Amino acid sequence: MHNRVLKFRFTMFVFNLVYFLVLAIPTLALSSSSGKVFRSVNACPVASSIPSFNDSKLPNPFVFNNGHAVHTREAWDCRRRQISALIQGYEAGTLPPRPPHVSAAFSKSGTAATLNVTAGLTHTNQISFAPTITYPTGDPPAGGWPLVIAYDGLSIPIPPGIATMIYSNSQMAQQNDQSSRGQGLFYELYGQNATASSMTAWVWGISRIIDALELTPAANINLGRIAVTGCSRDGKGALMAGAFEERIALTIPQESGSGGDTCWRLSKFEQDSGNVVQEAVEIVQENVWFSTNFDNFVHNISVLPYDHHFLAGMIAPRAMISFENTDFVWLSPMSSFGCMTAAHTIWQALGVPDNHGFVQVGGHAHCAFPSTLNDQLFAFINKFLLGQNTNTSDILTTNGVFGNATWQPSDWITWSAHKLV
Repeated sequence: MHNRVLKFRFTMFVFNLVYFLVLAIPTLALSSSSGKVFRSVNACPVASSIPSFNDSKLPNPFVFNNGHAVHTREAWDCRRRQISALIQGYEAGTLPPRPPHVSAAFSKSGTAATLNVTAGLTHTNQISFAPTITYPTGDPPAGGWPLVIAYDGLSIPIPPGIATMIYSNSQMAQQNDQSSRGQGLFYELYGQNATASSMTAWVWGISRIIDALELTPAANINLGRIAVTGCSRDGKGALMAGAFEERIALTIPQESGSGGDTCWRLSKFEQDSGNVVQEAVEIVQENVWFSTNFDNFVHNISVLPYDHHFLAGMIAPRAMISFENTDFVWLSPMSSFGCMTAAHTIWQALGVPDNHGFVQVGGHAHCAFPSTLNDQLFAFINKFLLGQNTNTSDILTTNGVFGNATWQPSDWITWSAHKLV
């Protein structure tokens, strides 16, 4: 009997100790994409909305949801999580985590290969898709080939020594018109009523591709040197992928326009100034790139507690360079330059301004990349994919062709880029 009492007391002691530790020590969670460790939700409160918010200027990215200032890199990690939750809550819909079942099959013939990706919630509820890879000739470098993943097809030149993958994002989530809502492989898995927009579903597909590459050493891909690119609507998608998938080293949106590297507030100002641009109220009627919830805010965008300088800033400190075309006014050229000027402050605050670039010219067709921009593009690719010591500083340029709109930074940016320690 005495032994039983001692055993019971010991068991209760262990139970109480474990219970105390669970309550006293914040739970740590792993990012589903990058493996980085973040503090718990209790230590970093996130919310999908801030009902009381209203600001006609570009919101300050260095302020938490509760109004407190961001001073450190660790605090920025938390702020980034808050931004992610807000963008999903207002315009993107929910991005599901890695599903329980992910597998890959790989086949290669010469320089052409296929990566068959299977992902599922159960053994019977699964989808598969098969992006193709084109490899350079010769033996792979130590660590594997760098890789550029292109939405639907390549529209930028790629220097030698880099593998390319074509991602059929419209197969993952259709983007024909409003009738495409809930159509595609993603919705076969998560249901037609999933809140994720088509662009969010595309991000999910990119993440599963990288999961599959991690499971496939035979693919000889350098997992630390992956880039994503796309043009126009696919440029919007590429920017989203870079923002939400931390395993992407370099993001290259091309002529993404409204809903991409522009800001909603600035596009509305441009429209009100007399330029015929695509703004929020129009874009939600065109396609399914955004969640249905976004319809509730497009007529009063000042209530959005973020704008797309936040979305681009989620990429920092990783690398991004975007390209825009002033010949097409509907791309909202003043908005894109102003928005990326605001986003640049985030890279500055993190001490890596050379990791962000923006180039805006005219004189070419939509999605036709002019060779005069090769130097800026290759500087970023050579540095962040090939590991070369190239100069990427001060690549934040425009030809200033903004039609009737005038960019005045002080009218929109009310904060300064103080260095985060």
